[in-house]
Amino acid sequence: MQAQSTPYPIGTPGQRWGAAEVAAWRATVVRQRSYANDVLSAIEPLRRDFDVSEYGALDYDGQHFPLLAVRSRGWRDELPTLVVTGGVHGYETSGVLGALQFLRAHGLETAGRANLLVAPCVSPWAWERIQRWNRDALDPNRNFRAGSPAGESAALVSLLAPLRGRTLMHIDLHETTDSDESEFRPALAARDGEAFVPDVVPDGFYLVDDADSPQPDFQRAVIDAVARVTHIAPPDANGHIIGCPLQSPGVISFAVAKKGLCAAITAARFATTTEVYPDSPRMTPQQCVEAQVTAVRAAIAYALAQS
Repeated sequence: MQAQSTPYPIGTPGQRWGAAEVAAWRATVVRQRSYANDVLSAIEPLRRDFDVSEYGALDYDGQHFPLLAVRSRGWRDELPTLVVTGGVHGYETSGVLGALQFLRAHGLETAGRANLLVAPCVSPWAWERIQRWNRDALDPNRNFRAGSPAGESAALVSLLAPLRGRTLMHIDLHETTDSDESEFRPALAARDGEAFVPDVVPDGFYLVDDADSPQPDFQRAVIDAVARVTHIAPPDANGHIIGCPLQSPGVISFAVAKKGLCAAITAARFATTTEVYPDSPRMTPQQCVEAQVTAVRAAIAYALAQS
């Protein structure tokens, strides 16, 4: 595809952003919803059945965001550990709502058989502003590493560090939206001083496996379960999804660990990243949430059956 000819409205084409451009971008970002109302209030009733802890906090421009994790009550180190993360990108709504819905409806299903840890909304500032980046124009999902410059990523890495190498399953809940092409990828290209090359937004659900530690049977089990809830994304004309060749229908492989993506933090034996397409005419918001919940349950069922 050809590079986009119309430049992004912030920055100079071909030049990386500095502090002034980041500030100009931030000035365009508007708060549109409430982390306290949407997430913290939804977590509060879960305290009846789960242990809820604050694993960090973010303070941005006078706003305080406690970062909460929900854990199994009666955690036992000898049991398998299951990790669910959502809201790494704040605009990916069904990841957050799916994690919360899973906890409400199914969070106790593995009680006594496995430890469960869920971080429903990793990026609260971005959740409120329906953005991909954090306040500093950093993508948390390229910054999950020790010493991360993204506070959201650093806090989650610290939370999960004791579980690294001891986690059986980790599923990270995401969406791919039309705004990826209309806003977020053009902004990324401008920030990095590169030309924006348009791509095709996949219409449907798909998964991202780690190219360096593939688990194709695990990915297939999750895809097969979700296919009963919603449609699976087909490849584009080149046989790719977001520029990656298919491992199998609805599954792509990516350098998840090397790129600092969330699903690699725990080095789980079974790990995947979901992608739902909420802008599809064939999907409703509730179907997106249901697809996320179904993916979590299928991932857990497969992993526990192999443990």
